[in-house]
Amino acid sequence: MSFQAAYQLWMERQLLVQKGEGRHRLEEGQGHSERLFLQQVWYPAIRSFDHLFGEYEVADFKDGSRYLDFAYIREPIKLAIEIDGYGPHSAKVSRWQFSDSLMRQNHLIIDGWQLLRFSYDDIAERPRMCEQILQQFMGCWLGGVYHRGRPRGASELLEAEVLRYGLRLNRPLRPRDVMELLQISREKAYHLLHQMLLNNLLRPAGKGTKTIRSFLINREQLGDRR
Repeated sequence: MSFQAAYQLWMERQLLVQKGEGRHRLEEGQGHSERLFLQQVWYPAIRSFDHLFGEYEVADFKDGSRYLDFAYIREPIKLAIEIDGYGPHSAKVSRWQFSDSLMRQNHLIIDGWQLLRFSYDDIAERPRMCEQILQQFMGCWLGGVYHRGRPRGASELLEAEVLRYGLRLNRPLRPRDVMELLQISREKAYHLLHQMLLNNLLRPAGKGTKTIRSFLINREQLGDRR
């Protein structure tokens, strides 16, 4: 489905479920930067607007309400996405407004939200970089259950679990890690890692090529996994 057709269907669904101020904001139309993010970053990366909400209302830490540019809500994550423009008004932000913005971000995280922020300049001039950041986040937290809108096969799901686990490690991935993660034998763990190596999802952590004892995630390849 083209971006325009998918976007139109998404907006129609949003207007059906949104109420109050959130609906009013959507009816007024999204800003240029928000729509550009959807067109140049979100849709090329995810190929679906499922689980994504615009102008999503959250409780403010001062007992009021604020609105996220976008919220992606799907177990096990709640992802807030904010688009930050840079202009003359940015330099005029008061010290109080600056502190308030940081405190708002802190409370989102305390309430269980993950947060990604993109600048307008990056969305407009470096969309592929933003796309890769989004894909890496999804691979790390969601496990890549879907591939461009289609359910993954069993082997792809196992690979996705290994990738998600490996991204969280502060060291190279070892066969024993995979054995414990997936509760499989050493032989099956080696076979899975070898297949991931052949598919360029992993690369050797050391210099040896005959006997590879640990692996690194090939982060450059993650963008092609969605």
